[in-house]
Amino acid sequence: MSGRVNLMAPDVLANPYPFYAEMRRNAPVSQVDPGGFYAVARMDDIMFAFKNPQIFSSEGFRAALKPAWLGHNPFGDSMLVLDPPKHGRLRSLVTKAFGPGAVTRLEPRVRAFARETLEQLPLDQPVDWVKSFATRIPASVMAELLGLDASRRARFEQLADDLTSITGIAPDNTKRMEEIRVSLQEGEREVREVLADRRREPRDDLATDLMRAQVDGESLTDEELVAFMFLLLTAGLETTVNLLNHTARALMEYPEVLARVQADLSLVPKLIEEVLRFHPPVRSVFRLVTQDVELSGVRLAKGSRVLLLIGSADRDEKYFPDGDRFDIDREGGYHLPFGHGIHFCLGAPLARLEAKVALETLLPRIKGFSPAGPVEWRRSISLGAIDRMPLIAHPA
Repeated sequence: MSGRVNLMAPDVLANPYPFYAEMRRNAPVSQVDPGGFYAVARMDDIMFAFKNPQIFSSEGFRAALKPAWLGHNPFGDSMLVLDPPKHGRLRSLVTKAFGPGAVTRLEPRVRAFARETLEQLPLDQPVDWVKSFATRIPASVMAELLGLDASRRARFEQLADDLTSITGIAPDNTKRMEEIRVSLQEGEREVREVLADRRREPRDDLATDLMRAQVDGESLTDEELVAFMFLLLTAGLETTVNLLNHTARALMEYPEVLARVQADLSLVPKLIEEVLRFHPPVRSVFRLVTQDVELSGVRLAKGSRVLLLIGSADRDEKYFPDGDRFDIDREGGYHLPFGHGIHFCLGAPLARLEAKVALETLLPRIKGFSPAGPVEWRRSISLGAIDRMPLIAHPA
């Protein structure tokens, strides 16, 4: 493989998978641009890293989320960046407030949000799918979970967009840097106002549950609460938005799959799993090497910054024969759209539920999709995120 892959190049952002395949074949652990990270492309190496957090520290996220130009960022202090034992304490507290029971209780509201969103979706005319459908359902769910009133929702959607843009800011884009700094300052102020409201008037929402959660008599500190709210806003929105965007893309590209699923909605979960494998919402995660280690014959020195390429692992030929083929009947193969090990995404059941309900509501009402303009990709090293996707949803 000649030269470094630039993960921020437009052709790579739009379709990184041919580059991942070449890396798996010829350079499974290699430096990439921007930043000179060591990208890890094979499933076996990535699983080794996930299973050994004492060697591959999540502190790698902290440096990526708190660049020198940004400074303070509660998201960069969340449990996403922590290792044991601190991570285990926070996860225990959060799990009590974010377990399967909370997801089950939400399903009727998710279905109501999906119906409302579909009723307001213009059919047979061009729309930006991202804003008109994919964002609206998870944004409504997050607002419901956190007890946000309508006046705060748009502000927190913008905050989530800004947080997920941090890793893609060009070094000379000082205007965007300042916009993000201001956004984070305003966002933290509003998060603290929400928490203060819940202390005065507790409600049946996640913010109140988090303040009440205890393990061995210990509660979350104020700073931990703010950091987790930032994490939840970002992960809770972006994962599902990206999943719904990529599902629409897949159904445009594979109309025969759309026809099958429309004829049998029990196939929706299989469709979702294949979209998660084929186009994972998170393409890579950051890690920091804490001691010298070797992967696929490449020595990584202590202090090396690493990107674990989830999007590559989920098409690794060793585990997914013909992995570049979209196949909802695919059997076996453990894929990694929500990570693995101690940092496996707590919101995975909710993301799957939101996507399932959204598709069960939408697909009986449409005949299909057609593109209405170019897709605009977000500049992000770690996310497979689309900022704008014009399309037409044709009524059934």
